Amino acid sequence: QVQLVESGGGLVQAGGSLRLSCAASGRHFSSYTMSWYRQAPGKERELVATITSAGTSINYADSVKGRFTISRDNGKNTVDLQMNSLKPEDTAVYYCNARTPWRNDYWGQGTQVTVSS
Repeated sequence: QVQLVESGGGLVQAGGSLRLSCAASGRHFSSYTMSWYRQAPGKERELVATITSAGTSINYADSVKGRFTISRDNGKNTVDLQMNSLKPEDTAVYYCNARTPWRNDYWGQGTQVTVSS
């Protein structure tokens, strides 16, 4: 069982920045692919960014490329999402996801990000 706890959400004005962090339990964090998803009201959950276990491959949704940066620290069992130049359309609940080598998916409880115009 993997437990994920997100932090760092909040209210920010358009153009501002926030840094989300996700702390994971367990001894095998360095083997997990980690992702951030988001879900806006009335919309489906969408993938924002993914980083592979060793951090050698990173992918972003087109909507956040050049503005968001995903990173991980395998020594601390954390994955972060630095969000810059935030837009009102980035408003959503952001979820941390861990996918194990055995293809089990685990989710955090989510953290609210609200960007005012």
